[in-house]
Amino acid sequence: MPTFNGSVFMPSAFILIGIPGLESVQCWIGIPFSAMYLIGVIGNSLILVIIKHENSLHIPMYIFLAMLAATDIALNTFILPKMLGIFWFHLPEISFDACLLQMWLIHSFQAIESGILLAMALDRYVAICIPLRHATIFSQQFLTHIGLGVTLRAAILTIPSLGLIKCCLKHYRTTVVSHSYCEHMAIVKLAIEDTRVNKIYGLFVAFAILGFDVIFITLSYVQIFITVFQLPQKEARFKAFNTCIAHICVFLQFYLLAFFSFFTHRFGSHIPPYVHILLSNLYLLVPPFLNPIVYGVKTKQIRDHVLKVFFFKKVT
Repeated sequence: MPTFNGSVFMPSAFILIGIPGLESVQCWIGIPFSAMYLIGVIGNSLILVIIKHENSLHIPMYIFLAMLAATDIALNTFILPKMLGIFWFHLPEISFDACLLQMWLIHSFQAIESGILLAMALDRYVAICIPLRHATIFSQQFLTHIGLGVTLRAAILTIPSLGLIKCCLKHYRTTVVSHSYCEHMAIVKLAIEDTRVNKIYGLFVAFAILGFDVIFITLSYVQIFITVFQLPQKEARFKAFNTCIAHICVFLQFYLLAFFSFFTHRFGSHIPPYVHILLSNLYLLVPPFLNPIVYGVKTKQIRDHVLKVFFFKKVT
């Protein structure tokens, strides 16, 4: 690839080194990562199969859960195979265009997952606060519009990041990326040109998606808690709150990891690089791994159908 004054001009490929500082133990780190991936894929696939074949689960709450499971499978699949190729088979090279595609897919599906969590919170808000209007508001057409909306929002807002890199950043200090996957800021930091526009737009997208969703999810649950605690019967309060526990757990683990990873990556200059990369990896791998476990344990309908799948023959 051509060089100019010690820089690399429009590189054809990048080298992903994995986790800087932990190269000697990456092969071992890959074992729990691959286990989380397999458990996540199996668990989320099982949720998809159960929801598809059980007509009683064809309601908004479980349709959103199916969307979340499909998103988790896709997100992990775009990350882990290449990561394990680096850790286990020493295949660090990735073409420039493939790197941009992976970056766009990862950030798009992160945004889609955030949008689905917002939709799930709104579903619980309507079901608990204005239950008589739930069936009217969450019609099949409205669910379709939500699915298209969160997908288009993610795709449209993340595409300009690729254009800014592709068209504006021509010279790079190196082609070695200190990361285990193609992350936006990890690529931008390699450029020699002024990257202020890239950084500002990256912050804008993060706050326009994650910030917006967190605010409205929080407001939804504030109103839900107010409504629940105003119910006269203790049993009714417990039943209403119990329908939200799984979503609250998923919401907390997704956004806490997201914001911790986001702020340490941008403002934690004193933190060792391997901590940044491990946090970024865990942010992407842990939610798809934990989500089916949380919903399987905390949601009675899912739990009952899982037990039915595995123990049906013994029962009969």
